[in-house]
Amino acid sequence: MANRVPVFGLAKQGVETPAQLHWNFGTAQLVEESVKRGEGLLAKFGPLVVETGRHTGRSAKDKFIVRDSETEDTIWWDNNKAMSPEHFQALKDDFFAALGAKEQLFVADLYGGSQPEHRVRVRVINELAWHNLFIRTLLVRPEAHELEGFEPEFTIIDLPSFVADPVRHGCRSETVIAVSMTERMILIGGTAYAGEMKKSVFGVLNYLLPPRGVMPMHCSANIGPNGDTAAFFGLSGTGKTTLSADASRTLVGDDEHGWSDTAVFNFEGGCYAKMIRLSEEAEPEIYATTRRFGTVLENVVIDPETRELDFDDNSKSENTRGAYPIGFIPNASEANMGPPPRNIVMLTADAFGVLPPIARLTPDQAMYHFLSGYTAKVAGTEIGVTEPEATFSTCFGAPFMPRHPSVYGNLLKERIARGSVDCWLVNTGWTGGKYGAGKRMPIKATRALLNAALDGSLKNAGFRKDPYFGFDVPVAVPGVDAAILNPRDTWADKADYDATAAKLVGLFIDNFAKFETHVDQSVKEAAPTAA
Repeated sequence: MANRVPVFGLAKQGVETPAQLHWNFGTAQLVEESVKRGEGLLAKFGPLVVETGRHTGRSAKDKFIVRDSETEDTIWWDNNKAMSPEHFQALKDDFFAALGAKEQLFVADLYGGSQPEHRVRVRVINELAWHNLFIRTLLVRPEAHELEGFEPEFTIIDLPSFVADPVRHGCRSETVIAVSMTERMILIGGTAYAGEMKKSVFGVLNYLLPPRGVMPMHCSANIGPNGDTAAFFGLSGTGKTTLSADASRTLVGDDEHGWSDTAVFNFEGGCYAKMIRLSEEAEPEIYATTRRFGTVLENVVIDPETRELDFDDNSKSENTRGAYPIGFIPNASEANMGPPPRNIVMLTADAFGVLPPIARLTPDQAMYHFLSGYTAKVAGTEIGVTEPEATFSTCFGAPFMPRHPSVYGNLLKERIARGSVDCWLVNTGWTGGKYGAGKRMPIKATRALLNAALDGSLKNAGFRKDPYFGFDVPVAVPGVDAAILNPRDTWADKADYDATAAKLVGLFIDNFAKFETHVDQSVKEAAPTAA
């Protein structure tokens, strides 16, 4: 049996601790430890159910990058908060002291990235067994024979019990996520939300890969029966995970990928899907993972006696989540990779009800919409939100983008042109009116339109030019009600549609102003205009 304890241990990283170190435990061992330590409950059929406490999502305002000679001119500081090297050193000293006081620690050596020449070696040190299980599930697991010689390039120390001091550590609150690109270290304290770990690795790869000419992407990806890869960009709630889990296509991954000269490769070895209101009928592949040993369910309500799960109960969080190995999806790629994409799909949930269910984009329009990263919040999701509210998250993942968006946008445009990639904008939001008047786009229609786009048949359809956004919209697609293809026709009040569309156009234009000095004239001309 290969030695799972590496020669390059914690002491060589300057960590001195009397703690019992649990190195590279497998799933069963970590589940056992989690239950034994009272960190979670086993549900009916075997998944581990845990609670993350007061943090049920990312703490974006508590994330910092150390500003030093390495990052001064490479980080997009308008989007990323800075921490001084001195404050980081104080934080690191206190994290190391906290490690020295622990009785047990769980350590996992993992890869960020499935393509060997572009992956990063990551060591994760946890005080919670279920956190170690989570990150082992979400990242790429080395082969057993690779562990003894493992030497990390980045190290994550995750201590939910740590209480940060804003004065001493230069942070905002008692919660902190601090990234040092120079020291190749990420310190996470004061939050038990496990997603901070996986998104920190995503941020590291978003920093490291562009200088190598590799495009990092916040997207899902799958492969058709003819070997054609499709990438699905989209913010939370737009259908990125749902639409990529298609039984007729091979899943590469549901969230984070790189686009190299030879492949689209998953950064991860697992999936992290929303569980709220999950149904077996609508999402059978994802639902099946909730009946598997090895799945971790966060903040899903469980009956402590019967161990039955209630996916409709949002009393703990609207952001209930499930983490599971990608192999739990029956048609997942064993290699976690596919060929470079033939189709790019940008997903938006337009709560204004203005955008068509699908549109074809030119490369310039694709870059425009990629940099815009549009979706919309619906009324009632936040206090004070009574009308649909536009959300623009550049590159469909601004919180995870350390470099300027133009770096990623230019990489995307270059790769689209080089590979003659077809690009599509898909609206999974509202039709027949804005939120409150219209209804959600039927998922059957979305899937039919996507299938036509991905199998190439949609290119043979007749198209009209959208008067506001300038992209091509099909006028008829077999199996799809033609009425929904022209949003204006679905509104009872056409004047209201025109006013709402003009408002949305204005929001796009105002948002894009900050990018205009960074893009070519042809991209500026891809902007929407008043009809």
